Amino acid sequence: MKAMILASGRGERMRPLTERTPKPLLEVGGKPLIEYHVEALRGAGIRQIVINHAWLGEMFEAHLGDGHAYGVEIAYSAEGAVPLETGGGIKQALPLLGEHPFIVVNADIYTDFDFGRLPEQPQGRAHIVLVENPPHHPQGDFVLHGSRVSETGGRRYTYSGIGVFAPELFRDSPAGAFPLAPLLRRAMGQHQVSGEIHGGLWFDIGTPDRLALINRQLDSSK
Repeated sequence: MKAMILASGRGERMRPLTERTPKPLLEVGGKPLIEYHVEALRGAGIRQIVINHAWLGEMFEAHLGDGHAYGVEIAYSAEGAVPLETGGGIKQALPLLGEHPFIVVNADIYTDFDFGRLPEQPQGRAHIVLVENPPHHPQGDFVLHGSRVSETGGRRYTYSGIGVFAPELFRDSPAGAFPLAPLLRRAMGQHQVSGEIHGGLWFDIGTPDRLALINRQLDSSK
């Protein structure tokens, strides 16, 4: 099974920290955020990882190289000056990801989620991980009915930025920039998305304040 780390975002809300450093290379607990994902994926037995990049993308390749220092193989999907958003970035990377379902994780989260829990073959076109709604996103995204995910009909949870996706979820989409959420909603309407709830550690590190918060929490736990 392969995995993709989504790392092409410009990090506008994280400015000025991201003027010279891509958000996934900012340090959390004294280590670049993206390294946690590489190490967690390796710990789950994933050896082939694709990373997309746009803004300051060359810094990822300089820092992580081919992945051998981390015990994995890393391939890069360069998007140029304009990011392709979540859906478009995955669509472009499909030739690197192959014909089988693959794991996707947003590079700008910090979590203790065990990627080894994810199904190698989702019951449908996608399997996503949900979390309790954080203070900055109280309305949530989706509802979990047993193992199926929908948009309505119950308590809403927030999409964690972690999932397993089948290539066919993206194949009918045109090339170019587009978000992932509309594809998931369409698949939900066809009962093709399963899910689970992660009750452990999870942070969306989208602003300098949230970055400072997680660093304070990690420092206090030492």
